[in-house]
Amino acid sequence: MSRKGRYYGVGALLLLGLFATWIYVADKNYVYRAIYYNLADIDDNIIFEQRQVEAPQIAQPWPIAAAYNKLTSPKELERLHEDLSSVAFLIVKNDSILYEQYWDGYSDESLSNSFSMAKSIVSMLVGIAIKEGKIKSVEQPVGDFLPEFREGDKGKIKIKHLLWMSSGLNWDESYINPFSMTTESYYGSNLKKVIDRLEAVEEPGRQFIYKSGDTQVLAFVLQAATGKSLSELASEKLWKPIGAVQDAEWSVDKPEGIEKAYCCFFSNARDFARLGKLYLHNGSWNGDTIVPPSYVQASLTPNGLPKRADGKKVDFYGYQWWLLLGYKGQDVFYARGILGQYIIVIPEEDLVVVRLGKERGEVVDNHPADLRTIIDAVNKMLRSTQA
Repeated sequence: MSRKGRYYGVGALLLLGLFATWIYVADKNYVYRAIYYNLADIDDNIIFEQRQVEAPQIAQPWPIAAAYNKLTSPKELERLHEDLSSVAFLIVKNDSILYEQYWDGYSDESLSNSFSMAKSIVSMLVGIAIKEGKIKSVEQPVGDFLPEFREGDKGKIKIKHLLWMSSGLNWDESYINPFSMTTESYYGSNLKKVIDRLEAVEEPGRQFIYKSGDTQVLAFVLQAATGKSLSELASEKLWKPIGAVQDAEWSVDKPEGIEKAYCCFFSNARDFARLGKLYLHNGSWNGDTIVPPSYVQASLTPNGLPKRADGKKVDFYGYQWWLLLGYKGQDVFYARGILGQYIIVIPEEDLVVVRLGKERGEVVDNHPADLRTIIDAVNKMLRSTQA
């Protein structure tokens, strides 16, 4: 090796040493994990600590429609499945499974990451806590539950501000930066430390800024309000009452830690569809009220706040649910995850659609392009059966 080559080699080693020292001093050891695993994946339950969300002993299997799997999938939908690596696709019509398809070794029992669909689950749990009196209302200050939110500008933050993504907290919603709060929360092992670093930098309730941290704060609120972990709460108040067939899993930051509330609820297409059915029926399940109807309706009402990026009023987001209102004459609401995880509900058609996969299309006008493709294709499939 030449002298110049040795200099470069020594310099590179010194830089790596300095980088490693900085990571240690700054307490950012999670970066190694982030670099090793690179990008988040739908099967990340195998790399994280998981907490079980128990299903009931007696499940409620879905009825199967008479026309089960007799629909023809349009070419544009088949192309989407191929291009974006779908692993599950399910259509529930009139509370019965009408169509389902699986790929890449996945089945109706395969667990897959919800990613940010978990935010909609957390919203449901807030509604349940309000029904049971554990939380007074969405107007209740966060500081009633979390001491660190009792003073200064953080003391102004209410439950509804977190639900609306309008807390004013300085969360860094970056999925590529290995040093962002989102990356640290996903790969790190101390969510409380991350949340404790948050500061109020804007007046709450003034503008919509999508932040996973707002959902994570809600998790701490729910834990303080109920005395239960999110997984215990979800199992007892949601997963068992809706008759889920399989146990689900929720990633936690460490053993005996807290759930990653903004993501990482693992289940299958059939059981995810139950969440859509619950809100399709206004929070009731086979006649039993699980989530208050008034809360469901508020969840599916646009918050009307200005969006930070362009100042336009938000007509696409409620209480951690996405809204596509008036799309080709239909009002649609849905939960969504970053890799194209969807629970899509079209009340006019008494329809729930679940898509799980490994990629998502580009977001256009606040909604992923593939979402519209799915809605159009499913409507086309239904029309073909009525022709």
